[in-house]
Amino acid sequence: MKIVTAAEMREIDRVTSERFGVPALTLMENAGSALAEFALESYPYAKSFGVICGKGNNGGDGFVAARKLRDEGMEVRVLLLGDPKELKGDAAENFGKLTAKSKSPSSRKKRGKDGAPSALEIYQGLGSTESESLFECDVVIDAILGTGFRPPVSGVYAEAIAKINVTDKPVIAVDIPSGADADVMGEQTGAVARADAIVTFTAPRPAHVFGNLTNGPTIIAAIGSPEEAIQSSLKLSLITPKDIAHVFAPRPRDSNKGMYGHVLVIGGSLGKAGAAAMAGFSALRAGAGLVTVATAKSVLGTVAGFHPELMTEPLEETAAGTIALGAQTAIEELVEKKTVLAIGPGISRNQETAEVVRRIVLQAETAVVLDADGLNAFEGKAGDLKRKDRRDKAGEAEKSHRRTLVLTPHPGEMSRLTGMSIAAIQRDRVNVARDFATKHDVILVLKGDRTIVAGPDGEAWVNPTGNPGMATGGTGDILTGIVAGLIAQFPGRPLEAVLAAVYLHGLAGDVACQGIGEQSLVATDLIKALPEAIRRVQAGAAEKWVKTGPLCTKGQ
Repeated sequence: MKIVTAAEMREIDRVTSERFGVPALTLMENAGSALAEFALESYPYAKSFGVICGKGNNGGDGFVAARKLRDEGMEVRVLLLGDPKELKGDAAENFGKLTAKSKSPSSRKKRGKDGAPSALEIYQGLGSTESESLFECDVVIDAILGTGFRPPVSGVYAEAIAKINVTDKPVIAVDIPSGADADVMGEQTGAVARADAIVTFTAPRPAHVFGNLTNGPTIIAAIGSPEEAIQSSLKLSLITPKDIAHVFAPRPRDSNKGMYGHVLVIGGSLGKAGAAAMAGFSALRAGAGLVTVATAKSVLGTVAGFHPELMTEPLEETAAGTIALGAQTAIEELVEKKTVLAIGPGISRNQETAEVVRRIVLQAETAVVLDADGLNAFEGKAGDLKRKDRRDKAGEAEKSHRRTLVLTPHPGEMSRLTGMSIAAIQRDRVNVARDFATKHDVILVLKGDRTIVAGPDGEAWVNPTGNPGMATGGTGDILTGIVAGLIAQFPGRPLEAVLAAVYLHGLAGDVACQGIGEQSLVATDLIKALPEAIRRVQAGAAEKWVKTGPLCTKGQ
């Protein structure tokens, strides 16, 4: 799903109306309807809704939602922060529809002895006793300022945001929490309304993805813009279940293991046998037909003892119990008949072993996933990562066969590859990943909060899944295995496989965290959670809205 700027979103709305014939009033109606539907579904206990509206189109969405909520029998209180005479266009028209609704017989209930309000009441301006009661509704809806706003916020809007931030009621933000800058990828400045959920429309803006604007879900609802109208100059997308669900489609009944690829994992060393075993078993859990783990012969028994489903191959080793240079020929023979090679988990930083890694990566004709100390083998030698395409007899590169190389560094490994400081990498994760991928003709997975996947053509994707509990040893080895396992099944579509693997890996972490919490999570919990994570991807793709946001929250 494309990520767009605030200006691009305005252009999308304009093009949708002018070129594709969808009236702007219809877009607002659809937006408000989606908001009301989400509110009713997410807060089934709620009987009263307070809707705080600004004078622009964000307020117009709020007017529509208020009308829809009233139609469903809810008690609704609307606060307009301004003079109704200042409303324009679609917002003014929907305010008119709302005021007509407030004058209808069903809404014109007199206050009883207990002072209970009518089913729909509209207030103007802050400060009155009646308007203050809005903040005591079961759910508060923030429809003050939208993604077209540029900070800082001041005046009555700042006062309203301050009141939102002290209420103990759940808050739903319309489009974006009021006061936030939609185009900011980092921390916001100035007054920003808190939000327990966000409902935005058509496509996310950068702040929805990178801004940590809510601890709850962000809903992206389609409201009528066709895909052709959604254009972005950012070359940046959000990975969603709808983008990757086809990777997990049902298999044909006549399937056999040969149809789903054979992964070769090269890794492990004395004291680090578990890393290679976890990578191998993760590849199996991700759906690979066969997995072989080739490791230093002294730890072969340890690797084999983890999972009986793994095949193993012993390799000549150094005195330190790592893979020796003399194992190169054996490795080359093993690689020949494999679909994909994953190299690095637990392999160590032994200099002789690092030389083996470099030779195999540069010479292997198969797809390669490079991780952990496999990446560290290229410290100061990143230029060697650009593998040449296979040559035919005439000496011309075969256009149909580009040798896939996937790198999965965390920021420390990325620092060693690039020579940049970790701080510099973290400040500009998207561009650092994008630049490296294009320069070295690789698929780069820069791990961390909001993992970035960058392709050799400069396109980049952001992963919304995952949680702090995954900051524990071995989760990177699990990712290596999942990536290799999915590429094995889709060798002709490696980028799609990587996107699916990254999303699934984080989602498995979220599923595991929901059950055991952040502190207790260990890497192998992700393997156990993979079947449920796959089920959730399939279910998410079938939902009417795209939903992102943390699954494992504080207190779980």
